[in-house]
Amino acid sequence: MLAMLFIFSLVFFAVVYRIHGRYMARIYDLNDDNPTPAETMYDGIDYCPAHPAVLLGHHFASIAGAGPIVGPITAASMFGWLPAYLWCLLGSAFLGGPHDMGALVSSMRHNGKSVGEVVDHWVGKRGKFFFLVFTILTLILVVAVFLQLSANTFAADTAVAFSSVLYIFMAVIFGVLVYKYNTPLWLMTLVMVPVVIGACWYGNYATWVAGVFTYSMPTWRWILAVYILLASVLPVWLLLQPRDYLASFFLYFAVIVGAIGMVFGGKFEVQLPAFKGFVAGDQYMWPMLFVIVACGAISGFHSLVGSGTTSKQLRRETDSTLVGFGSMLLEGVVAVIAIGTIMISGKILEGGPVVTYANGFGQFAGLLGIDPKIGASLGGLAINSFLLTSLDTATRLTRYQIQELTNMKVDKYTSTIVAIAAAMALLLVKTVGPDGKAIPAWAAIWPMFGAANQLVAALALLAVGVWVVKGLKKDNSFLMIPMWFMLATTVAALLFMIKEKLTGVPNYLLVSISIILLVLAILMVRESFRALKVKDESKA
Repeated sequence: MLAMLFIFSLVFFAVVYRIHGRYMARIYDLNDDNPTPAETMYDGIDYCPAHPAVLLGHHFASIAGAGPIVGPITAASMFGWLPAYLWCLLGSAFLGGPHDMGALVSSMRHNGKSVGEVVDHWVGKRGKFFFLVFTILTLILVVAVFLQLSANTFAADTAVAFSSVLYIFMAVIFGVLVYKYNTPLWLMTLVMVPVVIGACWYGNYATWVAGVFTYSMPTWRWILAVYILLASVLPVWLLLQPRDYLASFFLYFAVIVGAIGMVFGGKFEVQLPAFKGFVAGDQYMWPMLFVIVACGAISGFHSLVGSGTTSKQLRRETDSTLVGFGSMLLEGVVAVIAIGTIMISGKILEGGPVVTYANGFGQFAGLLGIDPKIGASLGGLAINSFLLTSLDTATRLTRYQIQELTNMKVDKYTSTIVAIAAAMALLLVKTVGPDGKAIPAWAAIWPMFGAANQLVAALALLAVGVWVVKGLKKDNSFLMIPMWFMLATTVAALLFMIKEKLTGVPNYLLVSISIILLVLAILMVRESFRALKVKDESKA
């Protein structure tokens, strides 16, 4: 069963990449004769051309986070593996893929600025304000939560902490040697990757590692806060590009091991039912399945990455198909493997979806003769690679968007400090939880993130759709049909959430923020359709 599901997903994604990818490339008129912002606006800090293999690594590692693991596993446990599997396939191919590639290409054609700049140009300044305020609020929550999750992972496994810190330093060496001394990329890859991956084995057996890298979660949280401050302002070639490139090999390795486990794991019995019903507790399959899965099918965070860091590093226009569309389909493969891990466990294990994935990954690794303990650490390291790359990318994105919102009147250092300070406030400030006990502010509003993130996806699809019609004079139905579906789904999810959080012990913080985001989204949609109406009237 696992082999059949996995092989079908690979064939499906390959066919979709070839057919739908070419279709979108024609819509956007991708042409390598056109210079990209990485060339025309090169500054060596944010704008810097990257080899497509390096950029694919950066983009894939940044958009993944824990989303393609946590979301699909959670949804499969609620509704069965089949609905989650089908949504990961169809969503990645026809919603997430066009969303990601559209955001990347539209940003590239607008000087590498965010989707907010696309909104400003084709919808108006008010639309830009609504969109950027919405996305900045969402990004600050992302930074806070990924900072917390990364700190938890570092505190829980010293081998993961050691390996992660090592490849940060290795990345700096990699960047200097490749970009300043023109060392061949293949040679640095051949040297660096085995060292970084081998560190995971070494970290499990070297006694000094546990002594040096054993810190409490709060201490790791402050260490990581300093790290993301530096990572957000340093030149992309020095840390971001090479670190994400090296990190991507952890992810590729995880995909390869997962693929072997899925294809040759005939001895693993499927414990999870294919379908468990349209209702799980008080949650309905629609809209919750399509909100919970998130990164495994479509995620608004992807559009912020594509139009934030990635578009500033494209060296050729045609790389957009591989980097934008290909990365989303690759993430769909990760989601399918994640579903496979809960299929063999039958339920979410104690410790949550991350532990469930790591346990299944360890079993898959056992087919290669890898010690399950090492396999579990490798699985944890792969997850932490997702988290850490998304964390520092999200911080840099927040910095970009704060600067764009203020028309570049705030410098990069101030905007970064503001972003991190706001995220730390969500981690340190306490509020009242559902049971009346004090909990961190981020935990109180985190249930809203899934719907907010997917609402960002709907708004990004709308913005790119307006540009395709008004700027390119092309048909935008491949963007607008997914947009309407995601808009209806996320608005419904937020309304259900508001109703739920007003019963029992009311969570006024979450309700207030949900209402604010709904209002911002509605205003953005209104501005967009006003812009389209002006176009239609001009024809008349």
